[in-house]
Amino acid sequence: MAHLPSNVISCHFNNKTSCENCRLNQLCLPISLQINEIDKLDAIIKRKRPIGKGDAVFHLGERFSAIYAVRSGSLKTVNVTVDGQEQVTGFYLPGEIFGLDGLGNNIHTNSAVALETSAICEIPFSRLEELTIKIPSLQRHIFQVLGQEIASEQSLITHLSTSTAEERVAALLISISSRNHRRQLSGTDFRLPMSRTDMASYLGVTIETVSRILSHFQKKKLVTIKMKDIIITDMQALRSLAKVS
Repeated sequence: MAHLPSNVISCHFNNKTSCENCRLNQLCLPISLQINEIDKLDAIIKRKRPIGKGDAVFHLGERFSAIYAVRSGSLKTVNVTVDGQEQVTGFYLPGEIFGLDGLGNNIHTNSAVALETSAICEIPFSRLEELTIKIPSLQRHIFQVLGQEIASEQSLITHLSTSTAEERVAALLISISSRNHRRQLSGTDFRLPMSRTDMASYLGVTIETVSRILSHFQKKKLVTIKMKDIIITDMQALRSLAKVS
């Protein structure tokens, strides 16, 4: 996945944006792609107008036909538990790929919903399959993304089953910090795109617990919080609490 030029948080809708000139191309694409190969990939990608907060890219149970990349904004994926409660299963930031949940049975097992006004690239999977046969490096990249998704899910399951609530909240903050840093944005001063409710759902705790822990972190001077804005003031201590090396 790519490196975003510093001080760039989002890109505006632009019909002329292509994979070659997109500021996120190194995040989404393997570095080894040649210009003519990028052109072939660019030809199959659909770039739609931005979607609004709360709008869905796809719904649970819909037939799988494409994978998606976040150009700007952020999204969450959600499932529904047996008792009818919404369960947040993931958060996706610019340059990250989502929609892979439909690969198994050709049916989406989650819904993908915008957390804010967001722009996405839609990549029809049947066309992508044809292209990966012709471009081995692209195929390897897709497999790498799949592997990262699987590893991330396994890590989350392990973390939720063995960690305290404090450790879970700390780990989420460190995750967002690391992902921002990968896009050459600040890893210590950033805005949380998700609500406290979404954080609680994702981490398997109550909203009150999330709020209490964030307040506790602030009192311990690990972070400074103003609404959704977070400044990590003691990264080492927060990483230690999250049990991240």
